[in-house]
Amino acid sequence: MNSDVQIAGDPLALPHLLPPVPAHPHTVAGFAGLARSIAADRAAWAPLVRYDATTRWYHRLRTVPARPGEAPPGYEVWLLSWVPGQGSGRHDHGASAGVLTVLEGELTEHGGTTTGPRTLTAGAQRVFAPGYVHEIVNDSLRPAVSLHIYSPGLTDMPMHPRSPLRSAGETPIGRDTTAGTAATAPEILAP
Repeated sequence: MNSDVQIAGDPLALPHLLPPVPAHPHTVAGFAGLARSIAADRAAWAPLVRYDATTRWYHRLRTVPARPGEAPPGYEVWLLSWVPGQGSGRHDHGASAGVLTVLEGELTEHGGTTTGPRTLTAGAQRVFAPGYVHEIVNDSLRPAVSLHIYSPGLTDMPMHPRSPLRSAGETPIGRDTTAGTAATAPEILAP
């Protein structure tokens, strides 16, 4: 009896029959998976990390432009370090959606919910839609490192003032996420 390979030939020997590898992910899960795979390659990112006590340090790891007519648009991958006490300020990411992955240490996210701040430990991921307002702070006593993927690439990061009426953990910032709409509700993905 003949096997499929004997009858049809080895499909790997015929690369023109295989679907093209996408230039970049096309789903939230795809971007979260990309972030996890980059995070797993510690040897590639760890030597790049720097800590700066005067300002947050960041380094663009990758820029993937959109191809003409391709959807979704391109993306960028950023590596950031946070010494104790450093924060981003309240901001959104303009038209970009994002995935934040904590690589080392612990970060606190303030924003978008009335449940208070969320502590994100190494391996935790947070995904968010365009226009989502939040603030990331290193409230711990140890440095932290995070990976950020933005699609499309980050072109705008508007800053937002803090509400004087509530504490940072209780400030309802950004759009209403209590309705759970996909356009505004962030998600936490398990490590």
